[in-house]
Amino acid sequence: MDSGHTSEEFYLRDSVRTAVKILVVGHFGVGKTTFVGTLSEITPLRTEETMTQAGAHVDDLGGVPDKVTTTVAMDFGRLTLSEDLVLYLFGAPGQQRFMPLWRDLTRGALGALVLADKRRLDHSFDVIGLLEEHGLPYAVAVNDFPGAPEFPATEIREALDLLPETPLVTCDARDRTSSAEALISLAQYLLSRTVQEHA
Repeated sequence: MDSGHTSEEFYLRDSVRTAVKILVVGHFGVGKTTFVGTLSEITPLRTEETMTQAGAHVDDLGGVPDKVTTTVAMDFGRLTLSEDLVLYLFGAPGQQRFMPLWRDLTRGALGALVLADKRRLDHSFDVIGLLEEHGLPYAVAVNDFPGAPEFPATEIREALDLLPETPLVTCDARDRTSSAEALISLAQYLLSRTVQEHA
């Protein structure tokens, strides 16, 4: 049976010599699954399950009242950047109860892109705290939800207590170009850090 996919969609090119692991992190319902799916060149691996009443007392649906599924392990996608370089994107679940798994996902990662929501900036504190605890460099991309309040970048940076050099951009996780630009901001930051460390 023809699935409509070619082998090139699944297998790496023989020329690929470097694979880089990047985390896509953020609080519950911020758009991580959408972001990974938007950028992945392969059909992304998703571990979404239907939300039930059992999780009602632990999953805060504030800002996302229509959400009916949640990631319970990870999202995984792949993005080939050049003949010899590929990115593996790992989306981590945002709920506190999945933090042990989240910590495992940080192993071997070069950096992380933190997705944030202007309606719930305080929900990003724990995620950023964990990245800093593990010493993992990161950039922040504010996922621009419809109807979200407008804040100057300086206020968002202050609210999240970001260092001056930490990239802060706005993106729409549903849009490939916008999502790619957010990922590029992280890549440029990681490259600049590498150059500084070897200077």
